[in-house]
Amino acid sequence: MKRLGVLAALAGGLAGCASDEVKLTQDHSYVVEWIGERPLMDYAHLTVTLGADGRAYGNGGCNHWFAPYTLEGDTLSFGKIGSTRKLCPEALMEQEQRFFKALERVQRWDISPIQQTRFWPAEGKPLRLWLEEG
Repeated sequence: MKRLGVLAALAGGLAGCASDEVKLTQDHSYVVEWIGERPLMDYAHLTVTLGADGRAYGNGGCNHWFAPYTLEGDTLSFGKIGSTRKLCPEALMEQEQRFFKALERVQRWDISPIQQTRFWPAEGKPLRLWLEEG
């Protein structure tokens, strides 16, 4: 009888964990660490903020960017990206364009085993991001 009580308590605890749905944090910035197969260049600071109003924005490493987005469950997509037009060194501009193109190809998101947020395209490696602290 005692074993049955322990099993019931364990099953109840596991059921509680299963109902905790993981969600993306809105109105808080994520910092990009990787774009597909390549890490960011040193000192580059790329960010993504998903506004509760359906608009995403952030820093592309050189320019500020903005775009509409749709989030339903684990499905995530970004609309056409707009940005400011500041010029930076060529390598930063190339990385920024790769970032914008990668965002426009995103179709879903998940959390990795190390608790890193990933934005996945239909094919290829994901954008990898960390929730910005502070």
